[in-house]
Amino acid sequence: MKLFPRIVLGALAVGIAATVSAQELTGTLKKIKDTGTITIGYRESSIPFSYLDDKQQPIGYAMDLCMKVVEAVKTELKMPDLKVNLQPVSSSNRIPLLQNGTIDMECGSTTNSVDRQKQVAFGPTYFVINVTAAVKKNSGIKSLADLNGKTISTTSGTTSVPLLKQYDKTKNVEIKEIYGKDHAESFLLLSQERTSDFVMDDILLAGQIANSSNPGDYMIIQESLRQEPYSMMLRKDDPQFKALVDKTVGGVMKSGEINRI
Repeated sequence: MKLFPRIVLGALAVGIAATVSAQELTGTLKKIKDTGTITIGYRESSIPFSYLDDKQQPIGYAMDLCMKVVEAVKTELKMPDLKVNLQPVSSSNRIPLLQNGTIDMECGSTTNSVDRQKQVAFGPTYFVINVTAAVKKNSGIKSLADLNGKTISTTSGTTSVPLLKQYDKTKNVEIKEIYGKDHAESFLLLSQERTSDFVMDDILLAGQIANSSNPGDYMIIQESLRQEPYSMMLRKDDPQFKALVDKTVGGVMKSGEINRI
């Protein structure tokens, strides 16, 4: 698949650290070296970034980028036979599983936010999204302000509802929320008309609509609560591994290879 990230590629080249070959291994790289394994956290329904295919294997744009990092780790550690474990994560458990060492990096559709930076670190931005809502075309909902008095669905552990309540045009809007465990469940609530809309990132909404049985029944509101950047999520205070991730992803972007993913 091809997605064009709306970011300034040149900025990624600034400050990218050198390789860690000459340094004593620490943090995630030491853990990977000691265990012979790297564990990647993936999402099951974050289409088109990280999701399960027909064979129940994780694929997607973020997964492809993360596999570039895996190859860089193999080269850096001189471990061509490094074992790669794939661990499903959700919006609710992705940060705890990263912090406790269950996963070594998360490759999904995670927003790099100031609040999350207090708990984890992030690689370079690889995509920028707009937070908005999907509705059924026959709902009569044309703007975010039209959500007043409605029941909305969104995914547990995401930033959508706080953003809706902070947005100038909707801060006084009264809504009820139903939380899905993942994006597929949140969209199902909309498709079954248990909710009036699904508030989420526009690219994820488009993925769910395209994957539905009747894509023509839905529309995405052309109004944005906020733009947000997607990045790979890493453990905090782990400069060696972050330097490797930044160098790898920055190189993929500078070379133009990212446009072929």
